[in-house]
Amino acid sequence: MIIQKQYKFYAAHRNEQLKDKCRNLHGHRYGLVCHFEVERTGALSTLFGDFDAKIEPYLKEHYDHGMLINRTDPLYETLQDHERRTGERFRFKVFDAPTTVENLAFTLFSEITEMGFRLAQLEVRETDSSVITYTREDWIADNRDASRLTGGKKSAVTE
Repeated sequence: MIIQKQYKFYAAHRNEQLKDKCRNLHGHRYGLVCHFEVERTGALSTLFGDFDAKIEPYLKEHYDHGMLINRTDPLYETLQDHERRTGERFRFKVFDAPTTVENLAFTLFSEITEMGFRLAQLEVRETDSSVITYTREDWIADNRDASRLTGGKKSAVTE
């Protein structure tokens, strides 16, 4: 059986490897649609609140109103220097790969799976008209070959 739940968060990012508008720092209201595989063991398989109790606080703490940033982006070093000089703190979600929506989907799929849930697929909406569907098969392939996340370099996504 599949249970579907939706979540959202706001975050900034940029893709420093591109030569277009996405190289600029900008933000999105990301929408997630999680498709959970559950086993029915009686009249009730899973409470919707079981998903919300873990996923909503995690998104608020690690993603919402934060910045997705590639560890190798020169801007990251600049922002860390600013933090050291001023004492100001930013919420970073650090990637060891470009902060593409595909890599975001991989990271979220991994984190939600680590929470003990089994995802069949995850839809990530970057804009009103741009959505990717990331499947369990995609996740397995990315785990087998992490160079897919970086376009050829061996790497992984971290916190």
